[in-house]
Amino acid sequence: VLLVVYLGYVGLGAGVLQALERPAEVRAAQRLLQQHWELLANHTCLQGPALHRLIQGIIEAYKSGITLQGNTTSLGRWNFSGSFFFSISAITTIGYGNLSPSTVAGRIFCILFALFGIPLNLVLLNEIGQLMLLGVQHCARRLEEVFHWQKKASLLIKTCALVTGLLLFLLLPPLLFSDKEGWSYEEGFYYSFITLSTIGFGDYVIGMNPDRTYPDWYKNVISLWILFGMAWLALVIKLCISLLE
Repeated sequence: VLLVVYLGYVGLGAGVLQALERPAEVRAAQRLLQQHWELLANHTCLQGPALHRLIQGIIEAYKSGITLQGNTTSLGRWNFSGSFFFSISAITTIGYGNLSPSTVAGRIFCILFALFGIPLNLVLLNEIGQLMLLGVQHCARRLEEVFHWQKKASLLIKTCALVTGLLLFLLLPPLLFSDKEGWSYEEGFYYSFITLSTIGFGDYVIGMNPDRTYPDWYKNVISLWILFGMAWLALVIKLCISLLE
């Protein structure tokens, strides 16, 4: 029965997403094809195969973090700050997919790094989550002692912890992303949840816009936000699991 419910839920998601996203995909494909033919028609010196190779080269370069800026190229995704953020996204299993090692040595190291880093990350997240839980339980006990509340104290503290977590990890960070990335609040909120839930589609990733200058502390602060936010969201997901079970 659970398997049937699971498959039905996934099927429902697939149907809704197909209805919402398929028309936009068709329009984007038609627009791209139209631009392709207009470019070839207006610039007769261009040839189809040569243009295709150029487009493929641009796509591969963009995947490596290189973009054209006039007569120069932008670098910086593999500096220490960018590499640190990639390491966090690897061992937290977010895996945005917008950046990946391109050398054989880098790929082998990434495998070994993740092999030991993922268990280390899970242990750390579990410890952070337990500390958060202990803090909530301690506050609940203090309220019970001071105001002689019983069930009310536990419910109040859990509600406060939930609201505080929502503010710190989901509702306030989009304001920072709006300022630093130029995203809308909805885009920042979407990025926050997709990141903390480790879904990590990679359509929105911080610090990747070559036209913007980011402060040195930005990615480091976001890395800490990811760690504590994942621990908090894991507690929320555990609560949802217990309710479903």
